[in-house]
Amino acid sequence: MTAGVNDGSGDPVAITVATQRIEYLRKQYGLATDLIGSKLPENIEQGRAIYRAIFAPEVKISASNGGDGPTFDAVGPDAWVDVVIHALQPFAVTQHLIGTQLVTIDTLPDSKGMGGSASMVSYVQAWHADPGKFVDIFIGTYSDKVAFDPHVGWHIIEMRLEKVSGHKALVYEAGG
Repeated sequence: MTAGVNDGSGDPVAITVATQRIEYLRKQYGLATDLIGSKLPENIEQGRAIYRAIFAPEVKISASNGGDGPTFDAVGPDAWVDVVIHALQPFAVTQHLIGTQLVTIDTLPDSKGMGGSASMVSYVQAWHADPGKFVDIFIGTYSDKVAFDPHVGWHIIEMRLEKVSGHKALVYEAGG
């Protein structure tokens, strides 16, 4: 922990701005993931562009399916796009509801824009629907390491998604 950041004696405006910019990374991630999940080529490319903007080029990403289920690992935003396309393939639509971003600023960038590190924890409820069949609800936690780059700003350098719970529910059509 660096004096002036987590001890409350740092510049409150700089800390607030950094926190909001870091939180926004996760919000953009949710949008990008749903765009990719649409399976439309133009949306996949828009989602890919967002991933490239929020992730470091060599970001390390891992995701668990909970318990003894498979894990998914990728290095780089483009590799993660491939994982997401495969994982969301069975579903017609998705909606990733991501909230409660908790940011801890370790260090702010110095006066030359160098340095800057933080961590973030976010909670997700991801709804994956196959209309007329079922809804798969994934409940999980994202844990991120974030760094400041003077050329692009804050970006995620490491992301871990851990499944906490979830279930599948059959969908029944009304009136049919």
